[in-house]
Parts: sequence; C-alpha cells; structure tokens
Amino acid sequence: MKKYIIILAAMLTAGTNLVKAQSSEHKGLLWSSLHGLDYEFKAGVNIGGTSPLPLPKEIRGLDSYSPGLAITLEGNATKWIDARQKWGISLGLRLDSKNMNTRATVKNYGMAIFNDTGGKVEGLWTGGVKTKVKMSYITVPLLANYKINDRWKIVAGPYFSYMIDGDFSGDVYEGHLRTPDATGSRIDFEGENSAAYDFSDKLRHFQWGVQVGGSWKAYKHLTVHADLTWGLNDIFQKDFKTISFAMYPIYLNLGFGYEF
Repeated sequence: MKKYIIILAAMLTAGTNLVKAQSSEHKGLLWSSLHGLDYEFKAGVNIGGTSPLPLPKEIRGLDSYSPGLAITLEGNATKWIDARQKWGISLGLRLDSKNMNTRATVKNYGMAIFNDTGGKVEGLWTGGVKTKVKMSYITVPLLANYKINDRWKIVAGPYFSYMIDGDFSGDVYEGHLRTPDATGSRIDFEGENSAAYDFSDKLRHFQWGVQVGGSWKAYKHLTVHADLTWGLNDIFQKDFKTISFAMYPIYLNLGFGYEF
C-alpha cells in the first residue's frame, strides 16, 4: 500500500506540474493541437468482481456481494491519425484498484486453511466461503479511438497491468473439509467455528485484458466515461493448483475527466 501511495503522489505531482507549465506557456497546447495531440486526466471507480467463467459446478450459489471502494486515476495522450480527427490511438498510465467481498455456498471447492497450530490443511471444502479480493495495479491501456461526433467517442483495445499490492483471503464456515480428497478424513465446522485462508502470495503480478468503452463531452473540457475492462489471464500463478479453475477480473469503470 505504501508503494501505491508513493506512486500516486508522484503521478499527481507530475500532473500538477504539467498543468502549471501549460497554463504559463500556451505554445505547448497550440503545438499539440497543430500536431493532432490531446491530453486527458481521468478519475473514476471500478465496480465489478473477480470470477471464474462460466461458474464451475463447485460454486453452488452466491449468497452476498459487495464491490468495495475501488478508485482509479489515469493520465493519457491521444494522437489523431486522420485529417478530420475521427480516428486516433491513445496511450495511458492508470493507477487501478479492483476490490470485492463475497459470500458463497460451495461443494468440493479446493481449499487450504490454517489450523490451530499455524500450519495448513488442504483438501476439498463444502459449505460457506467468505472471500475478500483487493488488488492494486499500474495499468497501461493502448486504445483505438473513434469520434462519433464532437461529443461522443468510443474506445477499444488491450491493457497491460502490473500488480503492486494484492490480497485474496477469507474464511470458511458452516461446512466440512475432506482431506486430502473427497474420500479422505472429514473436519467439521459448525456454529461460530470458522477457519481462515490466504492465497495472496499466489496472485500473478502481470495481467492483461481488453478494454471497451466510451466518453461524452459534457462541457468544453469536462468528459464523462464508462469503460469495461475484462481480464484474459488467470489472476493466480500457473503453479497454483488449490483452486482448480481460473479467475478473471471483470470491472466497469465509471468516472469523469479533464481534456486539454
């Protein structure tokens, strides 16, 4: 988290210095306009979740869901490549957070829980699972832009993320664990009894996916945007086998921006 705060502060400082420089010297903006360049700073929130697709047979029901607070900050530059400035390519740098909290009912769900002595017991869990997912990224979106008219614009393309902080943990409750497999010995959890698990150290640092969305220019410089980001590789490392299915981050980003 400390790294995230330092990077965020550096990005905001750089953005502030850029705004001051451009305010004091209009030549920069004029040069950018003549060369088909636009700059934008954006802020928003991510709403969504990290989920397997399709839902596997192990997950019997989703009992509750909470998206959590997931703020994003981004700066990007767009180069318009035709005379009418209809088509362009943008490159950005985004500070991303993707959070969720869920409760689910599962059957024969791969699990590794902490026991009373601090060790781990692995097996197949049947019962309730509470999961907290909280991940922070540095993300680079590379997007094609198309202006429908002076107010509406759509974008699409890949993004590449590096995780700087990640948490995938939770508790199991009201159920039983079979270890090491479905025919093994049974450990029951009833009433207030629960056990914790933590797969944070198995999260993959490099992730990538696709982004599709659009923006509306509300005023001369103010924009409102909505972007869907869909991860295309598993959030867990290849050698992680406890959870037997891949999980993908799928989030809708809603926010506003200031266009120079």
